[in-house]
Amino acid sequence: MSESTLPKAYEPVGVEEKWYRLWEERGYFRSREGGGEGYCIMIPPPNVTGSLHMGHAFQDTLMDALTRYHRMSGRPTLWQPGTDHAGIATQMVVERQLESEGLTRHDLGRENFVSRVWKWRQSSGGTIVRQLRRMGASCDWSRERFTMDEGLSRAVVEVFVRLYREGLIYRGKRLVNWDPVLHTAVSDLEVISEEEEGRLWHLRYPLAEGDGYLVVATTRPETMLGDTAVAVHPEDERFRHLIGKMVHLPLTEREIPIIADEHVDPAFGSGCVKITPAHDFNDYEVGQRHGLEPINIFNPDACLNHQVPLRFRGLDRYVARERVVAELEEEGLLDKIEPHRLMVPRGDRSKAVVEPLLTDQWYVKTGPLAEEAIRAVEDGRIRFVPANWAKTYFEWMRNIQDWCISRQIWWGHRIPAWYGPDGEIFVAATEEEAKEEAQRHYGEFARLTQDDDVLDTWFSSALWPFSTLGWPEKTAELATFYPTSVLVTGFDIIFFWVARMIMMGLKFTGEVPFREVYIHGLVRDGDGNKMSKSKGNILDPLDLIDGIDLESLVAKRTRDLMQTHLKEKIEKATRKEFPHGIPAFGTDALRFTFAALATQGRDIKFDMGRIDGYRHFCNKLWNAARFVLMQNGVTEVPAGLPERPDGLVNRWILSRLERVKEELARSFAEYRFSDAAQCLYQFVWGEYCDWYVELAKPALYDGGASVGERVETLRTLVGVLERILRLLHPLMPFITEELWQRVAPVAGVAGESVMLAAWPEVEPARVDARLEEEMAWMMAAVGSLRNARCEMGIPPGKTLRVLHDLDGERQAIFTRYRQRMAGLGKVSEWESWSGEAPAGSATAVVTGGRFYLPLAGVIDLEAESARLQKNLDKLEADLQRVTQKLANEGFLAKANPELVAKEREREQELRRQRQDLVEAEARLRGMRG
Repeated sequence: MSESTLPKAYEPVGVEEKWYRLWEERGYFRSREGGGEGYCIMIPPPNVTGSLHMGHAFQDTLMDALTRYHRMSGRPTLWQPGTDHAGIATQMVVERQLESEGLTRHDLGRENFVSRVWKWRQSSGGTIVRQLRRMGASCDWSRERFTMDEGLSRAVVEVFVRLYREGLIYRGKRLVNWDPVLHTAVSDLEVISEEEEGRLWHLRYPLAEGDGYLVVATTRPETMLGDTAVAVHPEDERFRHLIGKMVHLPLTEREIPIIADEHVDPAFGSGCVKITPAHDFNDYEVGQRHGLEPINIFNPDACLNHQVPLRFRGLDRYVARERVVAELEEEGLLDKIEPHRLMVPRGDRSKAVVEPLLTDQWYVKTGPLAEEAIRAVEDGRIRFVPANWAKTYFEWMRNIQDWCISRQIWWGHRIPAWYGPDGEIFVAATEEEAKEEAQRHYGEFARLTQDDDVLDTWFSSALWPFSTLGWPEKTAELATFYPTSVLVTGFDIIFFWVARMIMMGLKFTGEVPFREVYIHGLVRDGDGNKMSKSKGNILDPLDLIDGIDLESLVAKRTRDLMQTHLKEKIEKATRKEFPHGIPAFGTDALRFTFAALATQGRDIKFDMGRIDGYRHFCNKLWNAARFVLMQNGVTEVPAGLPERPDGLVNRWILSRLERVKEELARSFAEYRFSDAAQCLYQFVWGEYCDWYVELAKPALYDGGASVGERVETLRTLVGVLERILRLLHPLMPFITEELWQRVAPVAGVAGESVMLAAWPEVEPARVDARLEEEMAWMMAAVGSLRNARCEMGIPPGKTLRVLHDLDGERQAIFTRYRQRMAGLGKVSEWESWSGEAPAGSATAVVTGGRFYLPLAGVIDLEAESARLQKNLDKLEADLQRVTQKLANEGFLAKANPELVAKEREREQELRRQRQDLVEAEARLRGMRG
């Protein structure tokens, strides 16, 4: 076969675009009926406003690997794609567009605004779906769903109505996270709490009877206007005599009680705590225990309302804070102010400080639903991987609170509830049904008004595993693929999404939504830091795939940053880290990196060195295939692997192939992606390319080899390569397809695509444990010889006379492989030896004996000693500088922990290198006598 069959270099971009287009056009991703149990993965629906980030790319790599593996294993397979309508995020995108036009959503009205959002979605809402295709995602795109499409909307209404009629959905007034910019309740997941610099105000509350006062400490003095009590610990001797008495609430005409509650920490501040049930979650619980009536002092925009004295009404909360503090100081009621670091909750979309606010909302009564959801994990119907995440799940579920499902926005599933003239609620699937029910209730026609709120996006997402398959209809897809096989997701949404899917799935289908939940870690930068724009350490997976020049990378990382000093810092760091930009690594190298780093239960540190290494792995595989296809006569040999090969090395590589098949089956079953990647890497590069190809060359090129040996070796060479491509395909889909199209016909394997080829079955009869042990010893021996040559600076091409001193068992193995070892170890002559090591020789230690390399006349011992000493002197100077830096208290106090850790690692590495040089010098001294 001519060299032109396969290009010299692997160019991933052209290959990836070509094959993905063909896969999709030919319908290879579509779910197919077949024998056995269906295999289904539901994609965690990304926000329709989103773009691909490293977390998506990592998670989708794992899901795609599982899907491709099970598809090749012959199971009916479905990877269900779709996107979430992302209520708040999407509404904000369109409102910003309107703002640039000088309009608001209120100018358009609800119906026209929603129509405008749909138009945006159709024109601009598919970015992340296109990006997923670049990652090679083999979703069944013909079944793509959207949480606001007709079918899913029908399921949402059906669930809401049924839960309401069973008393599991209700409307009530409770405390929620309130975004004062967006004017809506938000979930805990949409609140980002970060530590900030603040202050702690100590306020004096005068006793209502007699002299004296209590001092309370607060980080939000304006909320004192809504206080309904002061609490002390029941065992605090300082205040026991005051429990049940009253204090005067400053700046108001109210008196409030002193109560005892174990929530109070006697060691914090003065030991007295102000209680504001309408504006603090902990205070709300205290108020519930003591029957305190909550007083809401905020309007939806966080301005003060009619519940406060007239002079404060209408003030923004922070203006009111200044006014309250000033008046307290004037009246001598401000005890002191202290600097204080505190956790500040901000809305992840608006960035505004979120207020706990008492509002009327819709809730799901989750307690009854949680009971069966807990049992499903306890009895093993659902398994968490790693298992320790089940404890987190149980902790949340056993302390579950009712779920606030209403949002005060326009984009989303509008709550199917209508109000009569007297406030009576009518919940129905349609307005017509609500009117019929209202007419029966009132006895005549009554005008109804639909609730303005929409449902939390997590409500529709909770139905995702069964609504996407056609529920409430009994579809063929539902019968085949539900319960789904596994959910692949991050730990941060176990409660917000995983638990709710379990509750809803059990409630409405009677079955769990998935059999297993694989929880993966977060993708962090190489130093273990969370990736964020403000740190300037974000990596775009598409930049890693296609490459990006330095200036574009700097512009991307500093875009939208307002602080000049931060921009300068990030630009400097980026130029230092990527002086030449980021090269194009290709999708396969990125995917393999993710798999290799996916150690169960841990966050992953994304190391640029690893992805570069796996780019070289792609090239190694490409060159191996090119070597195989260039062999004369390879297309003329009988197709298929030899049944019972005579050659030792052929039997060995076939035995190792079976071990790899076994290991991969275990790894995929146990979600040990790093083990699968390591196993494949070691076999392909470490055994097939580095050892087998070299060991096969004598049979291919040695004129003394028989025709039978050559044919057997060619069949093994190409047959093992073809199976390697199938085994690698789930992790590296593009390069394996490109090569398989050329290798499979030569190997006698028919088929349209490697992704539809059968997963290689394990053939236990090919395993030869004893041969594997012998070959392992032989390779270790050659490796030891090569290391000894390298340590002594012997030129790679120079052949040597080598002495061997081995025990009986290893001598027998050596005898069988000595000819191959001679070629691999550059040995011109073997000689038996026993007793003490010969003078002037280097030693290579192996299991069961030693090899000695006489060096007389091979190297200049004096010159080698001088070289080693020069290197040792330089290394000593480097080590001294690092040691002095780490002994400098000023450096340790000012440097960030990551830098200090790096310097300590460098110190250890320099010490190790010094020890190696010292030992090498000692060996030379021994040879020189």
